[in-house]
Amino acid sequence: MAKKPKKNAWKKERKKEHLPLREYPYFIFCEGTKTEPNYFEGFRKIINEDPIYKDLVWIQIEPIGGETLYILEQAEKFVSDHNIKKGQIWCVYDKDSFPADRFDSVVDQADKLNANSGDVQYRCAWSNQCIELWFILHFSFYQSDNDRSMYIDNLNKVFAGLKLGKYKKNMDNIFNTLAYDGNPKLAIKYAKRLVEQMPGDKPSQVAPGTKVYELVEELAQYLPEDVRTRFL
Repeated sequence: MAKKPKKNAWKKERKKEHLPLREYPYFIFCEGTKTEPNYFEGFRKIINEDPIYKDLVWIQIEPIGGETLYILEQAEKFVSDHNIKKGQIWCVYDKDSFPADRFDSVVDQADKLNANSGDVQYRCAWSNQCIELWFILHFSFYQSDNDRSMYIDNLNKVFAGLKLGKYKKNMDNIFNTLAYDGNPKLAIKYAKRLVEQMPGDKPSQVAPGTKVYELVEELAQYLPEDVRTRFL
């Protein structure tokens, strides 16, 4: 793992960049209760090591059960209940076996909310079929529209080759594994390529595809330089 930069050098670099501070927080609502939250918790933990950006990332975990729109509804309710006036509200969810129209409607509904939500903007970090596609892209380009079990089999082979053990959906160290044993910068490049291959198509038609990279790019700008350069 890369060494943490010296405290003074870190502060000097951060001040020079003029990044937005906590008045623009990120609220992340995850479909799953372990896999996605554990991954984004890795960003939050590192970001919170810097007092300037402490608490920038706030994670709300809500299992959606059998309804894809539930996560957006919960995010909207949270914004209303807590009187949130400014921030990026991210919904992280998979298509899995949910109907295409329900999967696509999350993006459509978020666009409608954004038309009247001012400084609160709803964003969708979807994956078709599952978040494991984003994980795979850290190691190689993958464009086969397979069942999610095949994605997990692929990760197990990659992990075995790197002597990382077996991939598990509830891995606590998934962020570090992908950030340091994989190539986040390459994953972003590959994810963009998948989406660009089918411009204008609905999320359900981009198979495989993922927009998780958009949230990752947002969060990565707040990482310390030695980690950030692995992403951006």
